[in-house]
Amino acid sequence: MIRFAALALLTGCLSTLGPEVGPRQFVACTDVDSDPAVAISFERDIRTGIFARADVHCVQCHTPGGATPIGIQIGGLDLSSYATMRHGGVQSGANVVLDGAPCTSILVEKIGTAPPFGARMPYDGPPYLAATDAQTIIDWIAEGAHDN
Repeated sequence: MIRFAALALLTGCLSTLGPEVGPRQFVACTDVDSDPAVAISFERDIRTGIFARADVHCVQCHTPGGATPIGIQIGGLDLSSYATMRHGGVQSGANVVLDGAPCTSILVEKIGTAPPFGARMPYDGPPYLAATDAQTIIDWIAEGAHDN
């Protein structure tokens, strides 16, 4: 009898919540540049602006001279230059960045909440990349992922 009353009470409570019971957990990716008026530079905004920043740790694991180059040793992804980054890693290969298609670029998937393989980056997160940093990478790829 107590179980039935608890179930009835719980069912009644749940039905009052409706389908919107919390904040959306997944944000749909879009291959569109969020601000076409601002051109993203790989060298300025991506390589030195995000990858090399001390609070992000990308170069610590993904450059030959990094403090813990496990990202190169195991994953094979070297972020020290445009050419080495575009070569990709062991699993991503050239799909690491697909010009104009950030949503299917492995780089974007790896910094997102559900990477297709391995761990979310940065490996030592949280914290992970700020939404503005992730958007900068997405916009750069949407703009054609130029070596500039």
